[in-house]
Amino acid sequence: MMSEESYEFEIWKQFGDERSSIPDDVAREEPLQITVDGTPVAVVMRTPGHDDDLVRGFLLTEGLVDCLDDVTRIDLEDKQNHACVFLADDVVLDHASLSRNLYSASSCGICGKASIEAIQQNAPPIECDFTIPSSLVLSLPDALRSAQEVFLNTGGLHAAALFTAEGELLILREDVGRHNAIDKVIGWAAVQKIDVSETLLQVSGRVSFEVIQKALVARIPIVSAISAPSSLAVEFARENGQTLIGFLRPPKFNIYSAPDRIV
Repeated sequence: MMSEESYEFEIWKQFGDERSSIPDDVAREEPLQITVDGTPVAVVMRTPGHDDDLVRGFLLTEGLVDCLDDVTRIDLEDKQNHACVFLADDVVLDHASLSRNLYSASSCGICGKASIEAIQQNAPPIECDFTIPSSLVLSLPDALRSAQEVFLNTGGLHAAALFTAEGELLILREDVGRHNAIDKVIGWAAVQKIDVSETLLQVSGRVSFEVIQKALVARIPIVSAISAPSSLAVEFARENGQTLIGFLRPPKFNIYSAPDRIV
């Protein structure tokens, strides 16, 4: 059986010396080629579903467009696993910016000195007075897990979610790639015209440089994760005024940068 976000396979479960055949849901992973005005710019390994939000978030966080007004249409119907993006007449795709490899795998994003310099040029540090209570931070893992419908069935997806200062869950997206889940969230928020400068991004796994990079471009001031951040993520967050929380495992968590936003 197949749903949009999972496949059902017949598998063999071993328990001691006994083996039995049972059905099992496995998270779907398929490629999505993103083409902008006829130029292929990326192949993203993702979980199908909310592909329009994924493409919008990708275009924004990779700096291919400045805002969604630059995009006139996203065609997902013409060809399976292809997204054809059409820009406004007065918007020209900067082919020089595509010189770095934009292939995006499900488990890893794009990082390195060149992309750090590029993102620092395009996104200034975050300066805002947004704060949240520590009690809210401690409530996030349970709130995230209870909203992860596909994960409960497959155990194989990352999640990203936006929360308000009051703990309201605005949006949650799941994907085999944590970066894809984040792009889906950011793409949705851009369409809904959500002021993400007063939200917190909660992710289910670790925090790499690219997670912090995408949050900076979107102007999200606080990023919280269940697991560990990388050294580059910490350095980048500190340089850009972002609050980074890691190892969020109640009743404890670590704050790696800009601690004043947690009160």
